[in-house]
Amino acid sequence: MDFLLAPFRYDFFSRAILVGMMAGLLCGVMGVYITTRRMSYIAHGLSHAILGGAVLSYVLGLNFYIGSGIWGFAAALLIQYLTGRKVYSDAAIGIVTTASFALGVAVISTYRKFSQNFEAALFGNVLGVSPSDLWVVTVVTVVLLSLVFFFYRPLLFWSFDREVAQVHGVPVVAMDTLFALMLATLLVATLNVLGVTLIISAVVIPASIARLLSDRFGLMMILSGILGAAIAFVGIYLSYYLDIASGASVVLLSTLVFACVLLWTRLQRWRKRRLPSLPTKHYQ
Repeated sequence: MDFLLAPFRYDFFSRAILVGMMAGLLCGVMGVYITTRRMSYIAHGLSHAILGGAVLSYVLGLNFYIGSGIWGFAAALLIQYLTGRKVYSDAAIGIVTTASFALGVAVISTYRKFSQNFEAALFGNVLGVSPSDLWVVTVVTVVLLSLVFFFYRPLLFWSFDREVAQVHGVPVVAMDTLFALMLATLLVATLNVLGVTLIISAVVIPASIARLLSDRFGLMMILSGILGAAIAFVGIYLSYYLDIASGASVVLLSTLVFACVLLWTRLQRWRKRRLPSLPTKHYQ
C-alpha cells in the first residue's frame, strides 16, 4: 500500500493531480461543444496564438495569466471579427494564429535565455504547477462550468445548427463571442498543464470517446468530463512510475482508451448485424 501511495507524499504531485483532474474535467465538458461544432481547428490554432501572448508577457515582466489572457481574448475576438467580414473561418484562424505563433518564435529567437520556459509552454509541466496555478485553474473551472450550466440550452441549439438556433431566437453572434472567450480562457488556464502541442488532445479525445458511447448531448458532456478527469488522474499517476512526461502519459492513455472503446463499439455493432433473429413462438 505504501508503494501505491508513495507519489502523494509530495505536495507538488498532489497539486499536479488536482490541477490535472480539473483541467481534464473542464476540457472534457468544453470538448463536446467543440467536436459537435467541428471547431477542433480553432482550438488548436488559438492555443498556438496564445503562445505569442505568453512569450510577450514574460519579456514585458507581466503575469503569465494576465498577458496570455489578454492576448488570447484579443485573438479570439479578432478571429470572430474577420469571420464576419467575408473571410472564411479557417482562413481567419490561420492568419491570426500563425502570426501570433510566429511573433512568439521571433521573440524567443531574440531572447534565448528562456528556452526552458518555451519548452514548458510547448509541452506542459503539470508537475511544476504552483499553488497560484492551482487557484487559477480552480476559479476558471468553476466559472466556465457555471457558464455552461446557465447557457446550456442556447449553447446546445448553437452547437448543432446556427440557422435553426437563430430562428428560435438564440443570439448566435453573442454565442459565438461567448464561446470564443470561454475557449480562450480554458486554453490560457490549462496551458501550463499540457502545453500548446498536447492540449488539443485533452479537448478532443474524451469528447470523441463519449460520442462513441452515447448520442444524448447532456450524457455526452457528463461522460466526457468524467473521462477527462479520470484519464488525467491515471495518466499523471502512471507517469510517476514510468518516468515519462506527465502530459505525454495523459495523451497516450487517452488515445489507448479511445482505441479500445472504438474497437468495442465496432464489435458490438458487428455482433448485432451477425446475430440471427430468434424465432418467435406463438402460444395459444
